[in-house]
Amino acid sequence: MLEVANLEVVYNEVVLVLRGLSIEVGGGQIVALLGANGAGKTTTTRAISGLLDVHDGDITKGSISFDGERIDGKEPSAIVRSGLTQVLEGRRVFAELTVDENLVTGGITNTDRASIAEAHDRVMTLFPVLAERRRAIAGYLSGGEQQMLAIGRALMVNPKLLILDEPSLGLAPKLVAQIRDIIVDINKAGTSVLLIEQNAVMALSIADYGYIMETGKVVMDGPAAKLLGDEDVQEFYLGLHGDEGERKSFREVKHYKRRKRWLS
Repeated sequence: MLEVANLEVVYNEVVLVLRGLSIEVGGGQIVALLGANGAGKTTTTRAISGLLDVHDGDITKGSISFDGERIDGKEPSAIVRSGLTQVLEGRRVFAELTVDENLVTGGITNTDRASIAEAHDRVMTLFPVLAERRRAIAGYLSGGEQQMLAIGRALMVNPKLLILDEPSLGLAPKLVAQIRDIIVDINKAGTSVLLIEQNAVMALSIADYGYIMETGKVVMDGPAAKLLGDEDVQEFYLGLHGDEGERKSFREVKHYKRRKRWLS
């Protein structure tokens, strides 16, 4: 479905951010892309969605294909029409508009009224709280409700692939669990998901496959269950030390990172 091959991205013609990145998302999969701040996760989503130009970024090497067609270089609206949508980090709802009006904007590239009505019904079923607040101003919703609205807006075109950029950011643990369950429901309904997260436990608990990024490249990948149980991932990504569940100090983490082959 989605294939990112040997991708390099440069900002302002000088800052190299992605360094030969390669990832794949198969049909029906949830794939997790993990990494700390600055790893290059958001740049990856911008490249896939066609939003690099807004940030003075350029693809200088590699390719991005979706459903067998190259999409790097296409306009964002054309990428959405091909069946790929994204929920940006930080929710980005239209604060002055109502819930329903926000959803309408999500379906702007969909000209099939029956399809729009079907998508709207799907969103209302997935998010009962939005159904109760259809006429509420989005800016007055809670953080969790705004995240649900942002996801619902992206579903208004019935996408084949949904990219979620940090959907758990800033949410309480109970809401993170709700968002996790909603992602699973969306996937079960037939939409593939690329889940960009710092919350490795949440992401890997529902993903089929995972990639871990550091400094613009993949340093480890594999089945999600295997990554979640990997000692290196537990020590250096989840911050766990052995079976004790204790967090290392930053100095210890840096020291051990230098010694680990998968981070070299």
